[in-house]
Amino acid sequence: MISIALIWAIVVGFCCLLWLAVGIRHRQPGEPAIENGFIPYLGCALQFGANPLQFLRSRQKKYGHIFTCKIAGQYIHFLCDPFSYHSVIRQGRHLDWRKFHFATSVKAFGHDSFDPRHGHTTENLHQTFLKTLQGEALPSLIETMMGHLQDVMLRSDTLSPSKDHWEVDGIFAFCYKVMFESGYLTLFGKELGEDKCQARQAAQKALVLNALENFKEFDKIFPALVAGLPIHVFKSAYSARENLAKTMHAENLSKRENVSDLISMRMILNDSLSTFNDVSKARTHVALLWASQANTLPATFWSLFYMIRSPDAMKAARKEVQKVLENSGLTVDPSDPTLNLTREQLDHTPVLDSIIKEAMRLSSASMNVRVAKEDFLLHLDNQEAYHIRKDDVIALYPPMLHYDPEIYEDPYEYKFDRFLDEKGQEKTTFYRSTRRLRYFYMPFGSGVTKCPGRFFAVYEIKQFLTLVLSYFDMELLDPAIKVPPLDQSRAGLGILQPTYDVDFRYKLKSNN
Repeated sequence: MISIALIWAIVVGFCCLLWLAVGIRHRQPGEPAIENGFIPYLGCALQFGANPLQFLRSRQKKYGHIFTCKIAGQYIHFLCDPFSYHSVIRQGRHLDWRKFHFATSVKAFGHDSFDPRHGHTTENLHQTFLKTLQGEALPSLIETMMGHLQDVMLRSDTLSPSKDHWEVDGIFAFCYKVMFESGYLTLFGKELGEDKCQARQAAQKALVLNALENFKEFDKIFPALVAGLPIHVFKSAYSARENLAKTMHAENLSKRENVSDLISMRMILNDSLSTFNDVSKARTHVALLWASQANTLPATFWSLFYMIRSPDAMKAARKEVQKVLENSGLTVDPSDPTLNLTREQLDHTPVLDSIIKEAMRLSSASMNVRVAKEDFLLHLDNQEAYHIRKDDVIALYPPMLHYDPEIYEDPYEYKFDRFLDEKGQEKTTFYRSTRRLRYFYMPFGSGVTKCPGRFFAVYEIKQFLTLVLSYFDMELLDPAIKVPPLDQSRAGLGILQPTYDVDFRYKLKSNN
């Protein structure tokens, strides 16, 4: 027994020595300071995952504005100086955003790669989708979304509000139900068109609710998929993803009416510019559904929660919405919910803009990632330069900006007017150490990796807030409730969800 234990001790000791010799990176001259961590492969992953902001701040204090950490087998250079962000964001020659983003999408959704270099597509389809989410495509999306929001809130049995008594719900659950169904119908249309038959409407409702439950089940394990775990480990999530994909096969989508240009264009491009099979094509639609919902839903929650929790925010928002409606000649009538605010009208709501921005500042945790195409020298704003190795990752973590007290006074406090200037219009100038910042608010990514649907997402939330302010009286069950902690398991993926829901009550306004 002793000899066997001794042999095992020698084997373990040899493995540890081998890992120390070849399993960790040694800093070369001119490279950033490096931290390999103590756990083989994982490196600093557990420490980073527990509290990314605290981890990065402690390393910044120790190493300076740039340092390298091994996380899940990957060496990541974290850049913490906001004045040097342009060195990464504008660096297209040496840095590649596609490699990481395309690989992540393939891992999570199971479709073939969008990267033309892998031979499944003839060009970068990502660029072709921009025209269906921005510019001239927006007014149609906004109008459709406005109609669906009012249908879901007031014409269906999703909420069934009344003037006579309060309905109690969780704010996150409320936002989830309303925004998911409205967004789903806006992008993917209706299975049965505008058919008024009660049975067919019930079937349509069941289809959306089924999609909602499958989406929730899949979304729960999304961080694990990004981390590299295979989806087959999560049987229920895999089943949920495939159920979503089945409803999005070309033969099913072709039966739907009022499908958005985004989905129609994607179907055409999948057929004409790719060699994807039908299953892979359907999974690309699941990816788009996730992208359109996963961050918009929690962003809507935080916007509504903080607004209700702040009497000043509620008062200012109600006043602004009333003014917009009056100037547009629109009348609020819950029995005939047909408000239709245009893009131009929604653009003149700086208070709502600030309410949303402040909520997203406090809850966003997206990771801006680039991969080095080759060995190169990264030049920083302070005239320092560092050697970066091929295939290493350079990352920007916007919460370092968003919670910086030199940029935002009392950064952990919610101030609904933080993004308003002295004239009550959008504030666009922020400073650090008396220097004006080019980058100060980055919930949607940066440069070429900016979310292409960011404009529509903000319009969706503004529409939602406009309608709940117009149609409902709302209040927290506990006005003194604390802000729910952020779910750090999704750090790096966008807007963080609350760790628990917050109850509120609502009813139709009695003065309408």
